[in-house]
Amino acid sequence: MSKVKFPGDTDEAHPEKFNLEAMPPQPKERKPGQLPEDMIKQFFTEGFVVVEDFFKTEELEACKDAIRRLIDEMALKLYNAGKIKKLYTELGFYERLTAIEKEFPGANIVLHKLGAMPLEIQQLWSNERLLNVIEQLIGPDIIGHPVWNLRTKTPQNEATTVPWHQDVGYLDNSSYTVLQPTAWIPLLDTDENNGCMQMMSKGHKTGKIATHQCCHGGTWYVMLEEEEMKKSLDIDVENDKQICPIPYRGMLLFNNLIPHRSLPNMSKQIRWSFDLRWQRPSEPVGFYGIKEGILMRSSKDPDMKIDWEEFNGLNRHVKAQEAVTGQDVNEEFDITIQGPWMKKWEIVHVNHHVNAHREQEGDASKWTKA
Repeated sequence: MSKVKFPGDTDEAHPEKFNLEAMPPQPKERKPGQLPEDMIKQFFTEGFVVVEDFFKTEELEACKDAIRRLIDEMALKLYNAGKIKKLYTELGFYERLTAIEKEFPGANIVLHKLGAMPLEIQQLWSNERLLNVIEQLIGPDIIGHPVWNLRTKTPQNEATTVPWHQDVGYLDNSSYTVLQPTAWIPLLDTDENNGCMQMMSKGHKTGKIATHQCCHGGTWYVMLEEEEMKKSLDIDVENDKQICPIPYRGMLLFNNLIPHRSLPNMSKQIRWSFDLRWQRPSEPVGFYGIKEGILMRSSKDPDMKIDWEEFNGLNRHVKAQEAVTGQDVNEEFDITIQGPWMKKWEIVHVNHHVNAHREQEGDASKWTKA
């Protein structure tokens, strides 16, 4: 019996887009922040590279202040709506959301679905030194990808523990030939105990996208089985698996084809982090036409100013949900996430995210194999 194919499946392979031959010519003049060439080569050969001591403390502390404001705003809304009994202002940055989450399960999802990007995070994403590194990976013309995330990894919470996947598993098939570097930036030292990242070294070498499934446990995440990685991506699961602890002020750079996951947070503190992405403006972002990227650097206009107004004016989470349901999203405290990636892969776990999607679709037959 032939295997059922889902829209995300493809037999195509594009190793030339992600391996060493994709490395652009390096800038002739050194710019602030740029990495040694051997680290850039590691990004293309291993699929990732750990960069320590990159950000200034004040850059990350400013982002923490921005997140504190977001928590203040969300907590006040929840309190005024009778969802929580107190504001928990006495608790610190690494504890407060956990307490709010206990009273209102799903508070981390409300914060994750943030629309507009605060100024301090804009400044981090478009930091000159950081863009100089991205130029080493994709060249001088750079856009920020519309899929960026503030990760609210509260302790021992399934909703914040991301399973094995390739990032292209969330995007449409036009993204399968586009290199999209990601910077994963934690706001504390990360290790095996508090949910650091784990990578499948060289898992991008075939240039293929493996068959994913949806959704992991009680979440909206797509997932990639280890057996599928062995079969489709030529991965030696036991030997290629690498844990990547990242110190505060460091980052993990990786491509959008390498399988990776986040480990559970078994500590008592919240593991806050960002994932920020970029690509060339001449290539499709692969986000189903929902939202485009934001131009950050142009070789034709070195003095260009980034226009944040339009980018911030469209909440991608709301538009992704509307794109698959065909309905306006008005619920301020909605703790479900849906998106077009759910139509790419076989639904193997049904949960409240999937059920909300199905109810609005009205046809469950579209979601699973017969």
